[in-house]
Amino acid sequence: MNTIKTVQLDFGFECEPIQIREKILKPNKKRDNDFVFNFMDCLTSPIIVFKSAWQDTIPKDILKNIKLSRLLCSMQQEEMASLTEALAYMMPRTYEAPMPTEWVNIYTWLGLQYAGRFKNTDQLGAMKEIAPTELSEYEMGLLNNLRRWIYDKRRKALKDKLKSAEKSEVKILPKNQKELF
Repeated sequence: MNTIKTVQLDFGFECEPIQIREKILKPNKKRDNDFVFNFMDCLTSPIIVFKSAWQDTIPKDILKNIKLSRLLCSMQQEEMASLTEALAYMMPRTYEAPMPTEWVNIYTWLGLQYAGRFKNTDQLGAMKEIAPTELSEYEMGLLNNLRRWIYDKRRKALKDKLKSAEKSEVKILPKNQKELF
C-alpha cells in the first residue's frame, strides 16, 4: 500500500494550517482497469471522421499526431477528444458544402492550434492570417460538445471491438481444444 504524507509550506498567507494526516491508498482494481482501458483508448481506438467521400483526404501528419494528442488529453484528464481529432473529424465536412460562420471559426481556430502545437511554421504563418485568436463562449461550447461526442463514439467503438474479439476467442478456444485432445 502507498502512504501519502502531507506537507504544508508557509508562503506568508494568513490561513489555518492543514492537519497532517497519513492517507493509505488501497489498490483499486477498477482504477487499474480504467487506466488500462484509457491507455488502450489512446493508442488503438479508431479515428472518428465525418462520413464523406472526402475522408481519405485528411493529411497523414494529422492522422499520425492523433495518438500523441490523445495521450496529452489523457494526461490532463480531459474526457474529450483532442483538438487534433476534432480537426480531423471536421476536415472532410469542409469539402462537402459551406459551413455556418461559427463552425468556420472553430475549424480555422483548430487549424491554428494544430500548427502551433506541432510547430509547422508554414501552416502557422498562413493560419495566423485567417484564424481567430480566440473563440467566443458559444463557439467554445459547440467545440466542446463535438469533442465529447467524438470521445464517446471512439470509446464505444473500442468497447465493441474488444467485445467482438472476446466472443471470437471464446468460439475458437473449444474448437482448438477438440483438435488437441
